[in-house]
Amino acid sequence: MAYSMKDVFYLDTSIDTTTSTGDGLATLDLSSYVDPIARGRSKGTGLAVYKVHFDICDDDGNSPVAAATTGTFRAALMSLSGIPAGAVGAVSFNTNTLNASNDLMIAGVDFYAGGTAAGDPAPDVFLEPSPEVPYVVVRDQIILGINVTTAMSVGSSVKVRMECAQVSLDQATLNQLLRTQTV
Repeated sequence: MAYSMKDVFYLDTSIDTTTSTGDGLATLDLSSYVDPIARGRSKGTGLAVYKVHFDICDDDGNSPVAAATTGTFRAALMSLSGIPAGAVGAVSFNTNTLNASNDLMIAGVDFYAGGTAAGDPAPDVFLEPSPEVPYVVVRDQIILGINVTTAMSVGSSVKVRMECAQVSLDQATLNQLLRTQTV
């Protein structure tokens, strides 16, 4: 499915790692973009996410993570509703939530900071939608979740930008997406 420039808009969200371990999440309200109820001849509306861009930066939001920083985390954008936002350590994800086999996953990235600029791998984006096969959200909220497995030695921030478009959905497609995105 191709999209034209006039249809595309950007949404963004972010979460800070702090210097603790544990899970955290930020919520993004999509209720003004998504309407999963078809009324009469009008179709339901979903939010197609075509691309997701992750930026992992210093907590000032302007600088890259310092070379001497240590820590590891996984961050994921998910179509998951009903969970309140919480800082790292204030939330607890169920087992097998932040991985590519979860139908609610839109995109995910792993980050490893070993304390040496030369030896650290780049962030590893392990899942993302594509312009040919977008992830279509039919729920009114998505989350940016993070699992900090080794505490970051300095605070960092995960910034996310999504390339999106509103799409009309026929009833069969809408029903399938609602079944898939129901927890």
